[in-house]
Amino acid sequence: MSSFTIGEVARRAGVAIDTVRYYERSHLLPEPERRPSGYRQYVSGDVDRLRFIRRAKALGFSLDEVKDLLALSTDRERGVKGVKARAQGRLADLESRMAEMQRIHRGLKALIDACPGRGPLKTCPILAALTAEERS
Repeated sequence: MSSFTIGEVARRAGVAIDTVRYYERSHLLPEPERRPSGYRQYVSGDVDRLRFIRRAKALGFSLDEVKDLLALSTDRERGVKGVKARAQGRLADLESRMAEMQRIHRGLKALIDACPGRGPLKTCPILAALTAEERS
């Protein structure tokens, strides 16, 4: 079985060395064995796990969600069903956030389009919108 230094495992997984250490402290990555010199000794499974974490993070999963996904990835009984449910939840959250961002985009665009970009401050609809009292 091949073993790697922290630099090698980080490079192979596409993460920074500090990220490897952080994931160890967060218990996302098991603490590696140590060589007699005291250096960490990683195995190919650690590279795979780091790639999994990196890709899950790229899809927007939080570290807690990644922990769940890692646990489910070895659960023969509920693994696939659980992973799908987590992914569906993540997608629903993204869709909600996208809808909110689109609403903000439309509002900001309307304010920008209405602003003359010159003249007295009181004629600026952007400033008026930011300082107006909220309606209940």
